[in-house]
Amino acid sequence: MKCPEITICNSLDDVRSNIDRIDRQIVAHLAERGSYVKQAARFKKSENDVRAPQRVEQVIGKVVALARELGANTDITEQVYRVMISGFINAELAEQAALQNTVEGA
Repeated sequence: MKCPEITICNSLDDVRSNIDRIDRQIVAHLAERGSYVKQAARFKKSENDVRAPQRVEQVIGKVVALARELGANTDITEQVYRVMISGFINAELAEQAALQNTVEGA
């Protein structure tokens, strides 16, 4: 797998326009990922199931290898994913608590 061909920019405005386009795609993918994380809460029974440190490390290893393959900065990729996963874990814990409250209130 290769990184998509990069457009040669002729101005700072061109650079910013391309970054804005990519940011829109990234946020769309974050929203999609978040939807799956929310669904995952239905299948996990405990906080330990949500935190799943072994799964976190598996994902980190996978994306660092992918970054290496695509020529991305592996340190930045790992840092971004660790922060993102932490945020999604917190969101999933909140979703799990909400689901638990719904079951208990029924």
